[in-house]
Amino acid sequence: MAAKSRCVLRMLFSGLRAHTVWYQSSASTSRQGHSLWRPQLRHLSCSYPVCRSKSSTTGPSSLSFRSHTCGELRSDHVGEEVTLCGWVQYLRQDLFVILRDFSGLAQVLIPQDESASHLEAALRDLTAESVVKVTGTVRRRPAGQENKGMPTGEVEVLAHAVEVFNVCRKLPFEIKDFVKKSESLRMQYRYLDLRSSQMQKNLRLRSQLVMRMREFLCNVHGFVDVETPTLFKRTPGGAKEFVVPSREPGRFYSLPQSPQQFKQLLMVAGVDRYFQMARCYRDEGSKPDRQPEFTQVDIEMSFVDQAGILSLVEGLLQDSWPAEKGPITVPFQTMTYEEAMRDYGVDKPDTRFSMKLIDLRQLFLSTEIEFLRSALSQPGGSVQAVCVPSGAKLFAGKDLEELKQTAKTQFGQELSVVLVKADGTLKSPLKKLLSVSATDELLQRTGAKPGDLVLMVAGSLHTVRPLLGNLRLRCAELLESGGTSVRDPSAFHFLWVLDFPLFLPKQEEPEQLESAHHPFTAPLPEDTQLLYTEPQKVRGQHYDLVLNGCEIGGGSIRIHKASEQLHVLKSVLKEDPSLLSHLLEALDSGAPPHGGIALGLDRLVSIMVGAPSIRDVIAFPKSFRGHDLMSCAPDFVSEEDLKSYHISVTWPAERGPGEEGK
Repeated sequence: MAAKSRCVLRMLFSGLRAHTVWYQSSASTSRQGHSLWRPQLRHLSCSYPVCRSKSSTTGPSSLSFRSHTCGELRSDHVGEEVTLCGWVQYLRQDLFVILRDFSGLAQVLIPQDESASHLEAALRDLTAESVVKVTGTVRRRPAGQENKGMPTGEVEVLAHAVEVFNVCRKLPFEIKDFVKKSESLRMQYRYLDLRSSQMQKNLRLRSQLVMRMREFLCNVHGFVDVETPTLFKRTPGGAKEFVVPSREPGRFYSLPQSPQQFKQLLMVAGVDRYFQMARCYRDEGSKPDRQPEFTQVDIEMSFVDQAGILSLVEGLLQDSWPAEKGPITVPFQTMTYEEAMRDYGVDKPDTRFSMKLIDLRQLFLSTEIEFLRSALSQPGGSVQAVCVPSGAKLFAGKDLEELKQTAKTQFGQELSVVLVKADGTLKSPLKKLLSVSATDELLQRTGAKPGDLVLMVAGSLHTVRPLLGNLRLRCAELLESGGTSVRDPSAFHFLWVLDFPLFLPKQEEPEQLESAHHPFTAPLPEDTQLLYTEPQKVRGQHYDLVLNGCEIGGGSIRIHKASEQLHVLKSVLKEDPSLLSHLLEALDSGAPPHGGIALGLDRLVSIMVGAPSIRDVIAFPKSFRGHDLMSCAPDFVSEEDLKSYHISVTWPAERGPGEEGK
């Protein structure tokens, strides 16, 4: 049956190819003494003969119509007859066709002699993005006509024959990197957007990175690539999950946020070392630069401690890192969660620039300034500052107003702005409230110099630090927008953040605790007893990997004892342990100590290539709202189709199915 299907498909495609147009120079035929194809017959289970092109047996042109890719032609190929396949980038001066494929551009010279008039007419009539096959001879470009900005700029191909596979319609945008397209238009015509050289480079770099990672994990460290299910059940805590209906009334699957439980179960099963390029799903709504489905490099191993996991990941990244991005140095810098919050105000600091937070509590302990004294009198009260080099000189009034509004609207705090003038005096409402000695000490503690800007906030430490951490990053952006170099875009600063709190107060119910990451993280050995007495003080064996201020990975050593896991679920988090009865039973069946990590592949690659969004390193991403603008997914399902899933839709009163604005 399969053989018969293949025969039918070949006959079908043969019929389609019969509509392509083939032009050949008669001079070329007589000179070369052979046609474009050298067909060979291959005996198959059907009688349809297959024509095979003369192409490489390996490499990017193997088993293909072409002999070379467009971007590989160099002066070494001069005199060779080559066959190229690709898209017409543009026509130049009615003399040249610029042909493009994934590898680059090649210039094809249109023959001008009378014997090639049909070939000349065919090439000149081509529209941009038409798909063709060109056979010709590589020759050097005439002296003075070389294009040094083009890798193939020393040579051109004198066309002997052309086959037009497909003539392109008028497209919604040009396939050129410098042509600006809206994000929505790029998503709607993604198959066109992917033709751009930058998207081609991004996807190929991603592919190469994944291949090297697989080789390192499997061949160097003996890991096993195991696929885990996509249809699962709801996991307590964590991000919101997508649900999938089943045909049993009231029963739903959930798409996994990560293979967390499965990889732990594989350790119980004795697999010992597991990894996969895992597809993960989170229903996070319209969060900026997030995707509802994404890819993780998921890793778990038995009989390991935190140091072992960190060393594995450092070796993995060092081994797979693209050579063109420069070497990375291991071991990576480490920092505790407390140090990160103290110095940078965030748990994923960008260490490419300084501008650290400065504690001014001691300076203002005996102050008479009312709002400072009030803040310091509260439990956890603090006065913190950030010094922005040249901020007073470079920031406009609107920039300072933006910083104040951010503090007020996003954090509910008042921001004090202190500008240090060229003569060293202050420009600030605080100036008249500060004594000469307090002013001098403020400048000394912050390291502020003439032209610098000091941003100061008083309030709860848990609010002040994140606020200044946010403003620190915004100030870096403002400085860079004005032409000041702050963060080196070619630098890659890796950082491990360790010793996170195991639990945090719930935002809506501060008296209740929730997992800082997930409920399977083991406490630090020295904090284990606090788990049963003061769980809010417990630090977890969790580690985050940060690159240039972005979290690209997170993992932990797991709880491997059922009694401890049950206590965390039932007594600390107040979760229903029956949802995880399978995992608890497994842990009680001889579970080894184990730990792991998940690296965000999309985020990692986007930082590598300097892409503004992870959508630029994913072949078919969703829009900001989680929609596929190309296929119009998610789509409506008829009531009839929903019946078998025992589901009915309650429509909002203002609109029904198929109405705009959904």
